[in-house]
Amino acid sequence: MAGSTSTRAQIVDAANRLFYEHGFEHTSFAAIAEAVGISRGNFYHHFKTKDEILIGVIEARLHSTRAMLAEWERDEPGPAERVRRFVEIVITNGADIENYGCPVGTLTNELAKLDHPARSQAVAVFELFRTWLREQFEALGFTVEADDLAMHVLAFSQGIATLSNAFHDGEFVQREVDRLHGWLDERLADHASPRSRR
Repeated sequence: MAGSTSTRAQIVDAANRLFYEHGFEHTSFAAIAEAVGISRGNFYHHFKTKDEILIGVIEARLHSTRAMLAEWERDEPGPAERVRRFVEIVITNGADIENYGCPVGTLTNELAKLDHPARSQAVAVFELFRTWLREQFEALGFTVEADDLAMHVLAFSQGIATLSNAFHDGEFVQREVDRLHGWLDERLADHASPRSRR
């Protein structure tokens, strides 16, 4: 049973990477089976359709995203530092983003173009980030505008990922990350000022 679970996990892991690098539509069963090193027959024992693999990949991404956010919660002393960790993700994952774009954005865009029924499930990763960022801004004392601020930071990361993939300009990415850190500093300073609390 453990071997079966391990093979299934290897298939999902390989598919996750191939979907990211080549796209869902352009990744074949054969390419995934070859990446894992198993026969087509063994492959079909675990997944009957590519859509089943897609759901497995989305679930794996949700799981890994939750684990990453939990790690940030443990590692960072406060919500401002946690937001900054999210902002830095375009640098932390810079090489992959430069080559392939954002894994969340590229998949949701492709599934939207295909009018694929799993698109709404793929968007759940964005929803996870949105909710988590909103909670950080709420913890910082922003109540009414917490969701707007969360969406601003999320939109920033997607825009930078897209332009990083287009232009392959690491210096531009660093400048934009620095600019968003500055924006966050200003919002926190304004929010902390007595005038803003009247």
